[in-house]
Amino acid sequence: MRIAQVAPLFESVPPKKYGGTERIVSYLTEELVEQGHEVTLFASGDSVTRAKLIPGCAEGLRLGPGYAHHHFLHALLFEQVRQRAQDFDVFHFHTETLHFFLARTLKRPTVTTLHGRLDLIHLDRLLGEYRDLPLISISDAQRKPVPSANWARTIHHGLPQHLPEYEPKSGGYLAFLGRISPEKGLDRAIEIAAAAGLPLKIAAKVDPSEVHYYESVIRPLIQKHPNVEFVGELGDTLKFGFLKKARALLFPICWPEPFGLVLIEAMACGTPVVAFKNGSTPEIVEDGRNGFLVNTIEDAVQCVRSIDRVDREECRRIWEKRFSIKRCVASYVNVFEELIRRGTPESTQH
Repeated sequence: MRIAQVAPLFESVPPKKYGGTERIVSYLTEELVEQGHEVTLFASGDSVTRAKLIPGCAEGLRLGPGYAHHHFLHALLFEQVRQRAQDFDVFHFHTETLHFFLARTLKRPTVTTLHGRLDLIHLDRLLGEYRDLPLISISDAQRKPVPSANWARTIHHGLPQHLPEYEPKSGGYLAFLGRISPEKGLDRAIEIAAAAGLPLKIAAKVDPSEVHYYESVIRPLIQKHPNVEFVGELGDTLKFGFLKKARALLFPICWPEPFGLVLIEAMACGTPVVAFKNGSTPEIVEDGRNGFLVNTIEDAVQCVRSIDRVDREECRRIWEKRFSIKRCVASYVNVFEELIRRGTPESTQH
């Protein structure tokens, strides 16, 4: 198949540091190339890929001066897509809803993976207007706010087999990896680690919009607890080394997490997780097998204290069975083939 992968321009593909969507786009793109498909990636110019790269800007916007005005460059990116519409059998968009107006005009099958939260004001109206555009959810929980949208399938994320390195023995620390923002629950993670009497290492990014939260809430907590260490934002190489040595990953979210990529990254290393039962976590965490699902800080502390009951080898086995990139891509290819067989709404009508 001739497949166009259209990524957002906020990060390179793969991202140099934090970035879930662009990392998944990279995994999908490289596996599709490996399987012999003709893939073109529309992304930032500093992306690294074996696919044909069509740059929408010089570099990922988050690390440059143009972040606040991204809509100009995304408009230009979509124009590049439009001009090449005849070159592809199917378009796979990862740009949330920004491209919807374009997708209707391409006269080629399109599918959109929605990577973010969907409990947003007016989103149901937008998805209702574009009922003709098929959508992929990354968890069943993600689609609950908009159940009547045109869902083609739920496809959980996957990781390449070679990337995470399994570690049978853990270090002594708990890990937190993600964004520093209220919904990610870092304040809870610090409280859990302190109550459990274990050190906590934090690998996280601080967005400009969250600097005040970090300075006013998180930094004082870090300073208060000597066993808490902030190690900063990590890229892939350092990230997996960080996760595989952890005794457990803390995932104390207080929002409807659409997926939680770090959960399967930890599992792939053999590291169990302690996750709050919110959003997609019950679809990923098998309670007692690759970690624990909890509802309170007190429950989380008890689970951390008994985390050694979880077999690290079993964590890895569950990841291999359920969350490999080959399984993920097989599901996407099945969707692509079905869309191509069905054709675009216009061609079906005629």
